[in-house]
Amino acid sequence: MERWQKVRARARDAPPDDLAVALAVEGRHGPVIHATNRPARLAGIALGARVVDVKAVCPDLHVGHADPAGDRRALERLMLWARRWCPWSVVDASGGAADGLILDTTGSAHLLGGEAAMLTDMEARLSGLGLTSRVAVAPTWGAAWALARHGGERAICGAEEVAVRLAPLPASALRLDAATLLLLRRLGLKTVGALAEVPRLSLTRRFRREGLAGNPLLRLDQAMGRLAEPVASAEAHPRIVSELRLAEPIEDPTGVLPELFADLCARLARHRLGCRRLSLSVYRTDGEVSTVAAATAAPSADAVHLRRLFDDKLERIDPGFGFDLIVLCAVTVEPVAPLQTRLDGKADDDLHLPLLVDRLVARFGARSVGRPVPRASHLPERAEAMAGALAVPDTAAPPNRPPDRERPLRLLPSPEEVRVVYGVPEGPPAQFVWRRKTHRVARHAGPERIAPEWWTDRPGTRLRDYFRVEDQDGLRLWLYREGLHEDGRGGDPRWFVHGIFS
Repeated sequence: MERWQKVRARARDAPPDDLAVALAVEGRHGPVIHATNRPARLAGIALGARVVDVKAVCPDLHVGHADPAGDRRALERLMLWARRWCPWSVVDASGGAADGLILDTTGSAHLLGGEAAMLTDMEARLSGLGLTSRVAVAPTWGAAWALARHGGERAICGAEEVAVRLAPLPASALRLDAATLLLLRRLGLKTVGALAEVPRLSLTRRFRREGLAGNPLLRLDQAMGRLAEPVASAEAHPRIVSELRLAEPIEDPTGVLPELFADLCARLARHRLGCRRLSLSVYRTDGEVSTVAAATAAPSADAVHLRRLFDDKLERIDPGFGFDLIVLCAVTVEPVAPLQTRLDGKADDDLHLPLLVDRLVARFGARSVGRPVPRASHLPERAEAMAGALAVPDTAAPPNRPPDRERPLRLLPSPEEVRVVYGVPEGPPAQFVWRRKTHRVARHAGPERIAPEWWTDRPGTRLRDYFRVEDQDGLRLWLYREGLHEDGRGGDPRWFVHGIFS
């Protein structure tokens, strides 16, 4: 709901704060309520209710369209952002909807001033993002989930307090499905404490065939800590670090770096990982720490190549009175699948393009080297953009496609207009002048029609009809006609050369 409100506020179309607002998604029998704001909750509008039924109770309700997929992507980005407080975090969808985060703060709370100070910092930072939050700290995932949603605005629960703190909470605090909750209400088991007092043998017989969300005993054991429920952090790769402790302080690390890089790459190879970003830290005898970093265009586990990326960076390290500890860390890693490029089972040693890119970036800087990336566009001149050579590929971008034989590999920097001497109304020109030379069309193929992109182009932009033509000398060109006769968007059509076939 808050994400929807921020989008509407940027569009200057946000509803008043006192207006009841609900977001709906399609259900089995029509739209159902997916999210509500505070006035809607105070009006008694429940999640999952049909919009037509709610409208009869609250005629002034403003209903918008929910975007669950966009909410999930935003929550995943927030999950990575929340790792400022701990190294392990995951999107919480255990209650049936992805509407929370679980952070494993074991061993990190004391670094932030304690659990209370950590929760205060969480609330302050989330509030700065325009998000309200309900935070709780507990020994188990299930207890933290229950206290955050049913235990007040903020809750801190110790290991010995779990049973007491959960007892007055409703049975829905155990992350059970609707059918199980309905059955428990019919049995009179409305709280966690009432459920815990029932003999386990009776409940085991009733729920022995139910899944995790339908078995209250399993959920109760998870909340009480009797059944493990570890945090499986997304994109959790093993930490690859190589350390070298020296018997005596040195001032130049050049002689010991090959051994350090060889050990790091051996660790990467064991996990089938390649390094994208790595850092080299030297610990001086006076307590100072100096760090330099490097990045690669593609995942790499080549010790020689990674070592050469630091040739021009070691000069930035101030040795002081010497250093006795060097730490090399693979900051960002990616999976690397074994690749066979030769029939004898070995890799092709001539594929040096990523190595060349890394060397150029190390010498001239990341902003000086770019690479083309595909863009989602129908127009040829917009189907490609330049990105940094070390930028991580966007998973949402269109995949690289093999070259289209019906389109030229070489496009002109900008389409060049030609003067048509004679042409067929709906076909290609029979004769045209381009670059002060008259070309007579011997054969052609097409057309391929590309319509304007209405979400980008200005009103009145004309469509294009592309033709592949060959002149009397064998020159093959890619022409297009801009517009049609009497299309109401200008005068006569114009012709342009956009590419040259090899």
